[in-house]
Amino acid sequence: IRNETTFGQPHPVARDSAMTESQKNLEGVRTTFIGMTIAWLIALISTFGALFIGEVMGQMPCVTCWYQRIAMFPIVLILGIALLRDDESAWIYAFPLSLVGGAIALWHSLLYAEFLPKPIVPCTDTGPSCTGEEQLLFGTIPIPYLSLIAFILITVALLPNLKRKAVK
Repeated sequence: IRNETTFGQPHPVARDSAMTESQKNLEGVRTTFIGMTIAWLIALISTFGALFIGEVMGQMPCVTCWYQRIAMFPIVLILGIALLRDDESAWIYAFPLSLVGGAIALWHSLLYAEFLPKPIVPCTDTGPSCTGEEQLLFGTIPIPYLSLIAFILITVALLPNLKRKAVK
């Protein structure tokens, strides 16, 4: 392609092909930080929500909720520190946590929806139930579904980084 100009501007095809490698890399870095920021905000809101439900509303989490918290809480720290330090590679550590947490949240949601048989329920007779009324936030929204949605959104926000890594 010749570098012809039209009214002093480079031909559109020539301009696109002339995009330097550093410009393409800058676009990728921007995409990485946007996705990481969105994932961090979702994880932060989820963490504060879990703490609010447990500490302010006094609803004790069931065993499965604890496993989801174990996956969610570190995502806030990992992505938060990465964003402060401009570390574009930290999503690699948060992505598996979002997948594991999402799998646990899916299982918990299936328990709540009673798609899984009762003998699989991990809760004890003395602890909170995975399918009880206390699993409803404000009496209407099932907490397991909120967790599943949060993990799905975090995973989706981090997916472009996986695609970008595969292209490199």
